[in-house]
Amino acid sequence: MTLPQTLSILTLVGMMALFVWGRFRYDVTAILALMAALALGIVKPEDAFTGFSDDIVIIVGSALVISAAVQRSGLIEEALALVMKRVTRVRSHLFVLMASVGFASALVKNVGALAMLMPAAFQLAKKDKVNASVFLMPMAFASLLGGLMTLVGTSPNIIVSRVREQMTGEPFRMFDYLPTGLGLLLVGLLFLRFGYRLLPRDRQAAPTMGDALDIKGYVTEAKIGEGSPAIGKTVAEFVERHDHAVGVMSVLRSGMRSFPSPDIVLRDEDTLILGGDPDALERAIATDKLALEGQHRDQPEGSDDSDIGVIEAVVNTNSILVGQTAGRLRLQRRFGVNLIAISRSGERLTRKLGATVLRAGDVIVLQGPLNLLPERLRDLGALPLAERALRLGITKQGWLPVVILAVAMAATATGLVPVAVAFFVAAGLVMAVGALPLRDAYESVDWPILIMLGALIPVSDSLRTTGASDLIATQLAHIAALLPAWGAVALILVTAMAVTPFLNNAATVLVMAPIAAVFANDLGYRPEAFLIATAVGAGCDFLTPIGHQCNTLVLGPGGYRFSDYARLGAPLSLLVILVGTPLIIWTWPLN
Repeated sequence: MTLPQTLSILTLVGMMALFVWGRFRYDVTAILALMAALALGIVKPEDAFTGFSDDIVIIVGSALVISAAVQRSGLIEEALALVMKRVTRVRSHLFVLMASVGFASALVKNVGALAMLMPAAFQLAKKDKVNASVFLMPMAFASLLGGLMTLVGTSPNIIVSRVREQMTGEPFRMFDYLPTGLGLLLVGLLFLRFGYRLLPRDRQAAPTMGDALDIKGYVTEAKIGEGSPAIGKTVAEFVERHDHAVGVMSVLRSGMRSFPSPDIVLRDEDTLILGGDPDALERAIATDKLALEGQHRDQPEGSDDSDIGVIEAVVNTNSILVGQTAGRLRLQRRFGVNLIAISRSGERLTRKLGATVLRAGDVIVLQGPLNLLPERLRDLGALPLAERALRLGITKQGWLPVVILAVAMAATATGLVPVAVAFFVAAGLVMAVGALPLRDAYESVDWPILIMLGALIPVSDSLRTTGASDLIATQLAHIAALLPAWGAVALILVTAMAVTPFLNNAATVLVMAPIAAVFANDLGYRPEAFLIATAVGAGCDFLTPIGHQCNTLVLGPGGYRFSDYARLGAPLSLLVILVGTPLIIWTWPLN
């Protein structure tokens, strides 16, 4: 073993140790690894930043922007709501949630698909009178399996596509992953539908500030506009349409207020006082194209839609809001904020928001410029709870992100344009047409992941340039020589699956993919099956909450413990190995 090879392997081992230690975030660890590689001379100074110009960084960043635009459109939630009306049992709800997040993960980043459907899981858990932990971990695992189906579903697929292009001149295309990924998703869904019983039933998230304040529902004010599906419906039909999750407290028509009977027919220009949970109110306003109170009021000069945010706050005892109404205080004119919802424990509010006398302890939702909201809350004497990602109705461009994504996927699947170009253009288009505000676009990009990718690409490439990857692959090939062909593929799959809990999944592929490619070459096999096995192994961390963002995302909300992941994840991992190995070999022949 030469000195550069030794230094390259030691740098890799040191980086893995830092990942396991967890003292530094993964992007900082990657930067430290790059600094060490430069200092040791295994990465040349002129190659230090080649990773940041790599197509992988563009594809991952663009995919995150497109994913956020599709998520913001609300179309997936609408489709899910339609399906949920037809199923009633807990096991059926679980299957629909898992299938929805699994197939959505093929189109958008899997962590984005999971975050998008988690509110529906909480709502159904409340409806079914079960803990949300019954749904959340199976959904996270389904999102990991769903991400295996397409090029953009998860970062490992993008990286192995690049490695294959370097080796054979041809990358993996958009749906080359589909046979393996779809098979694993279907088997995983079937297992999780029954296997969820392995999870402890007593897992419950810690109470939130909202739970402590008993925020059971908000009251908000919305106006029926031209073209709304609510026009011509009775109040009873309106409530039924939204699965009784939203109540109509009163109807204001021509300046007159009435307590609605179920038979009142709703008209254009009616103003509705609606009550319900925040998520249910958002869906009702979006579905029926209602105009939320304050949504179209004039905003302060110089601000645009991307500068406007929404925040929850509780009215303090010494607040100037106590005993006052929003109308009397002229909140918009004096403070530049709009009152768009109120929640009051133990009381049903029926008046217009602007005419409701506020009390200490009321929880309010204020809309205004993000840079002014903290200062305005201090002026009003209100204590902030949390910034809400409140969607003020489905955007007029609701279908555009999906259409743009479909065109980009079709263009890459047919080889018309390179993946990086197609998704960069698609990301630019969703911002240009207004389907995603600029602020949201920049916030949707996981910058630490991009930094980690850019820094680790030259570090992982040092394994190739120094010959260390050849050395490691040769040692693995000696072991695999005693195994049948399927055993060699399974060895790579198991190795990647074992490493990814300690490294980020993208980092695992950056390290493992070149080794797997040389390993295949040493055994005289084509590299595709081994690269796919690497991507599958890296994308299937079911054993810990730290190996993938999806697992981490549900840790707190589900109230899980570290050991809970292995209880459900260990048998699923074994299933992936047993089913995935023959699927990979069948799809990608070794010779």
